[in-house]
Amino acid sequence: MKLTELFDGQWPQTLLFDLDGTLVDSAADLAAAVDQMLTEMGRPTAGAERVRQWVGNGAAVLVQRALAGRHDHEAGGPLDEATYRQALDHFFTAYAEHNGRHATVFEGVEAFLTAAWDQGCKLAVVTNKPSAFTGDLLEQMGLDHWFEVTVSGDTLTVKKPDPAPLHHALEALGADPARAVMVGDSITDIRAARNAGLPVVAVRYGYNHGEAIDTLGAERVVDSLAELL
Repeated sequence: MKLTELFDGQWPQTLLFDLDGTLVDSAADLAAAVDQMLTEMGRPTAGAERVRQWVGNGAAVLVQRALAGRHDHEAGGPLDEATYRQALDHFFTAYAEHNGRHATVFEGVEAFLTAAWDQGCKLAVVTNKPSAFTGDLLEQMGLDHWFEVTVSGDTLTVKKPDPAPLHHALEALGADPARAVMVGDSITDIRAARNAGLPVVAVRYGYNHGEAIDTLGAERVVDSLAELL
């Protein structure tokens, strides 16, 4: 199940990576921030396992799910706007404190990035995480030096699954879309790749709202990026 099978035995020229759930396990950071936010709002904490099921659609939806206290990945009903804005402010303040503190790089990532770099691949991160946190997390995890371009959730006016962030990364790299691959962990990444006309590799260990990713249409689904070598 090597990556080169997608391009007639050749490595792709460009690889676009999701961040949270693909390169970095940041669920513990997010859970700590969510629980701090809930405590400050006078609400029961959620805990890491529940928060892990809510991750994957950006901070705004994560906070909405936490306030709704959902056990599943749905966003819940409408919320009072003032309460929601207050909670979002508390979350961002808390996450600034916890970002990278508990996170780890997934096994196989470093080996894969090293191999891709050695093959001359252009590498970029395309994430829905706000830019205020993206660079800091990459730096703390020791991954920032791999990536020439980073597109965050607020780089453009739209984010994944809209194809524009992927197109923006490819343009910034001067890359040929016909020789590019998206690597992600969720249906959001798969849809973004499809919308951009790119093949996609999905990992099973990430944040897909507790749902199996194998049947969602990715060209390859792996337990570790090292399997692609």
